[in-house]
Formats: sequence, C-alpha cells, structure tokens
Amino acid sequence: MSEETYDKWLDRLYSKLPKGSSRKERFEVPEPQHLLVGNRTYIKNFKQLCSILRRDEQHMLRTISKELATAGTIEGDQAVFQGRFNYSLIRKIVQDYTKEFVICPVCKSPDTRMVREERFRFLICDACGAKSPVRSS
Repeated sequence: MSEETYDKWLDRLYSKLPKGSSRKERFEVPEPQHLLVGNRTYIKNFKQLCSILRRDEQHMLRTISKELATAGTIEGDQAVFQGRFNYSLIRKIVQDYTKEFVICPVCKSPDTRMVREERFRFLICDACGAKSPVRSS
C-alpha cells in the first residue's frame, strides 16, 4: 500500500470519528442521595457508597460525622446525621473523603485498600504498590 493511499484511508477514518470525544473516567465519585427530614439529614445510598469506594462503613461514617461536627448513625442502607446539611456540603465531603482515603496519591488510581499497622493507617495501592500514610478519622 502506498503512503498516499494510507493517508487517504487515515483521513477517512478520522472523519468518521465523533467530533466531541466524551472522555469518561474509569472511576467516578458516586453521587450521594440526600434527603432532609425535620432536623435530620439522610444519605439514602450510604452503604452503596461504601461498597463502591470499598471502605469500611464505620470509618466513613466517623469521618463524615467529624466533618459535619455532629452525631451520625447507620440505619439499614442509609446514614442519618443530626442537623440539616445541604446537598452541596454532603457531596463535597464525600468527594474529599474519596480524594484522601481512596485515591492513590502517587498514581491517582482508585484501586487501593486501607490497612492498619499498630497505631497508623496506610493506603496501599494495588496498581503501583505505593504505601502512603493517611490521617486517623
């Protein structure tokens, strides 16, 4: 095949590709389902969030409760927090939790696990093998 034919076919191929490439990440931070009832804030899909992020429910609950400076409990599949907190605050806390306790600081992979060694917690990346300390919740 001549170089001219190759270039023609390549141009034809590029013309068939969609113009706006919608790049979708392999991992996206899940959206919390937020509900306000009286003086309580519910995250309806709390257990699903923990499952997707592969983190312990109690750890995530403690961390979110600490950020909100309120008491929190798990009731069924949902988390309940004392007080009224808007959706944007809950969403930001879940995103911050993901950045700090899920995403590898070295390679940015979500394939991590938290391990406890004596008094310290570490984030171990299954993709690159990095071992990074994380703050206690």
